[in-house]
Amino acid sequence: MIKPRALKKGDQVAIIAPAGPANKQQLVQGKRVLEEMGLDVVLGRHVFDVEEDVYTLDQMRLSDLHEAFRNPAIRGIFCANGGFGTARIAPKIDYEMIKRNPKIFWGYSDITYLLNAIQNFSDLVTFHGPMVASDLNDEERTAQTESSILSLFSCEPLTYDSRTSPLNPISYGTGEGRLVGGNLTLLTNGLGTPYQVNTDGAILLIEEVQEPSFKVHLMLTHLQQAGVFDTVKGVVIGHFQADPDEHKKIKIVLQDFFTRVSFPVVENFQIGHCQPNYGVPLGVNARLTTSPPCLEIDSGVR
Repeated sequence: MIKPRALKKGDQVAIIAPAGPANKQQLVQGKRVLEEMGLDVVLGRHVFDVEEDVYTLDQMRLSDLHEAFRNPAIRGIFCANGGFGTARIAPKIDYEMIKRNPKIFWGYSDITYLLNAIQNFSDLVTFHGPMVASDLNDEERTAQTESSILSLFSCEPLTYDSRTSPLNPISYGTGEGRLVGGNLTLLTNGLGTPYQVNTDGAILLIEEVQEPSFKVHLMLTHLQQAGVFDTVKGVVIGHFQADPDEHKKIKIVLQDFFTRVSFPVVENFQIGHCQPNYGVPLGVNARLTTSPPCLEIDSGVR
């Protein structure tokens, strides 16, 4: 996998919105956070645009993505927020151009589809992390969420253990492999397409937001029957956002589903639709242990 160059103060980065228009006030607040890190932040031309015609909308989103990768002055690309529709633009992306212009690409939720598509066709390490408008605004962001972006300025490996959040092993052991994954719905939607996540010999990260327990179980079963878990080396369970009663049911689903597997599984990672929301590189080597529970991840930048 190709690692993009680490950021340094003074670098120019772009904010784009490939999954939906950004809230202007929240985007301005999140943009300021990046600027306070010493970054020169530019906005994609269509981050606020709303268009009824889906074809036109997709072309606008695609043009911002391509322009950010093509521009040699831009060293990193941050997504503004999630939404829907990234699967529609995945077949239209110029992956060879991206491979010739490797740089940080950062987001999660619906952006999961693009994280995996870019990995599959550009061999580029991508980043599952908090987004500018939805996670770095004044109301939502925490110091930990903000500080996780600083990992892009360093080539040091990352360590995630119970000092970060109380981790709970479901299945015990040790596993090592590439860290891959993202939002459970988007991973399931990608099955059978060229953009399907490659879990062969990998550690799989899953997270979800506002899906009922029965649907979580259905999606896990779908992944299982599609062979996704056949060759994984471990599973990292991020945040599953839901109301309290449904969250209890989801925890039971996860416990029942993963208790008897042959690879290590650890839950309660603060990754996904939560605060703090820690960013992690995808496509790099990682090691998951359960005694004590710990996830060690190679740096995603060089």
